[in-house]
Amino acid sequence: MPPPFRSADSLYEARRSPVLSFLTPLRNFRTLEAIDNKMQAVSNKLAERLGDAPTVVSAEYQPRADGAKMRALAWFGTRDVRLIDAPVPDITEPDDVILKVTGTTICGSDLHLYHGEIVQLQQGDILGHEFMGVVDRVGPNVHNIKVGQRVVASFQIACGECSYCKQQLSSMCDRTNTSGLQNAMYGHRDAGFFGYSHFTGGFPGGQAEYVRVPKGNVNLLPIPDGVADEKALFLSDILPTSYHAVVDVGVKKGDVVGIWGLGPIGQCAARFALMKGASRVIGIDNVPARLAFAREKSGIETLDFSEHTDVVKRIQELVPGGLDIAIDCGTFHQPKSVLHKVEKALILETDVSEIVNEMIVATKKMGSCGIIAAYAGFTNHFNIGALMEKGIRLIGHGQAPVHKYWHELLAMIEAGDFDPLFVVSHRVALEEFPDLYASFDKRLGGVEKVFVSTKFSNPPSAGAPPLSRVADWGNEI
Repeated sequence: MPPPFRSADSLYEARRSPVLSFLTPLRNFRTLEAIDNKMQAVSNKLAERLGDAPTVVSAEYQPRADGAKMRALAWFGTRDVRLIDAPVPDITEPDDVILKVTGTTICGSDLHLYHGEIVQLQQGDILGHEFMGVVDRVGPNVHNIKVGQRVVASFQIACGECSYCKQQLSSMCDRTNTSGLQNAMYGHRDAGFFGYSHFTGGFPGGQAEYVRVPKGNVNLLPIPDGVADEKALFLSDILPTSYHAVVDVGVKKGDVVGIWGLGPIGQCAARFALMKGASRVIGIDNVPARLAFAREKSGIETLDFSEHTDVVKRIQELVPGGLDIAIDCGTFHQPKSVLHKVEKALILETDVSEIVNEMIVATKKMGSCGIIAAYAGFTNHFNIGALMEKGIRLIGHGQAPVHKYWHELLAMIEAGDFDPLFVVSHRVALEEFPDLYASFDKRLGGVEKVFVSTKFSNPPSAGAPPLSRVADWGNEI
C-alpha cells in the first residue's frame, strides 16, 4: 500500500538528513535553476565552514610566465557552460605533467554538472574528466614520462602511495581530494577528479587545450603508436568504468544480464557482459536511437520503458524467474514518477531510487545488482525489504579504479578483442562544446559518444567519424 499523502513540508522534515538540512531555505525558489544555483552557493558556504581535508597535491596551478591563454569550457550555472580564455598551466609541483590535449569528450556524468546537481561547483570551474594528449612539459620528479609522448589520463588523480593506490584502487585514493563536505556526507572521500567540482577536489579539467596533470608520473598511461586517439581516449573513463561494473558484479558464463541505461557506459557494459559469457543481455532505455544502436551494433535484446511502463512485469515475461545480474548504468537526474519529480524538485531527495528498485524486484532470489551510475546523495522509497528478503547482493561499484584495468583494456584494444570505435558516433571541435552539452542532454542526432578535437589533434583515423557541427546533426530523439 502506498504511504499516506503528506505535505511537502512535513515530508521534508521527516526525511531530511542532518547533512542536507542546510538545504531547507531552497524550498521557496520558483524555478529549478534558481534552486540548483542556490544549492551551489549554500554548499560552497558549508564546505568553507567544514574546511579542507589534507592532501599531497594542490588543485590550483601556476600560469605560464608569458601570460599565454588557452580555450577551455567552464561552468557558470545550471545549463550555463561557456568557452573562456584561461591561463595556460605551467609546472606547479615537481610531479606535474602538462599536456596539449589532443582528444577530449563529454560524459553522461557531466550532465549532472550541467544541471547543477553536484554540489560545490563554482563559477569559472573548467570541466572535463576524460582526455588524452601529447606531453608538453614535465616536472623535475617525473622520469617515466617524456616530452612529446602520447598519453591518456585517468579521470581520477591518485597519489600512487596510499594503501588504496598500492592495490591499484586509484579512485579511492585518500590523499588527493580536499572536500571536507564529502567527508561529512560519506564518512570518507574519493580521490580528486579532473573537472568535476570542488566536491572532488576542484581540479581544472580536460575540456580545454591544455591541462595540468598532478602526479603525472602515476596518472598517465603511454599509448603505443598503433592505437588511434579515438580508441585510446576512452581508457580515461568509459572503458574502465563499464568493465569494472561487469567484473565487480560478477557476470559469468550463462548469466542473463539486465542493463539499465544505454548510453556509452551501458553499451560498453553490454559488450563486456557478452565477452564474459552472458547468455542474454537485455538493455533498458527509452531513447529510440540508443535502443536501435544496441540491437544493431551489439545484438542484444532491448526493452523500451516508454512502451512497457511496468519494467519489472516485462522482464518477468521475458525472463521467467528473474535476471541473474542487473547493472544500473543510468542516471539519477531524470525521475519517472510524479512523486519523485516533486521530491527531487523540492530537494526532499537528491537522487532517485526507481532504477535500483526495479533491479531488485526484477532480479531472481540470491541474484546480484550493481550500481555504476553516478549517484551523489540521498534517496526516498528505497525497497530495502525486497533487498533483504530476496537475498539480493546490492553492490555499489564506486568510481571505477582506472589504474586497475587500463593495461588489460589497452591489451584488448591492441589485440582487436575490443574496439571502442563502435560507440563513437560523432566528432566535433572544441568550440562546439556549449552546443554539444545541450544536444547531448537531449540525446539529439543519435548521439552516443563524441570525440572532441582541439588545435593539437590528429586528423580522424580510419573508421572514425569525420568532423561535424552539432547544428547539422538534426533533432531526432
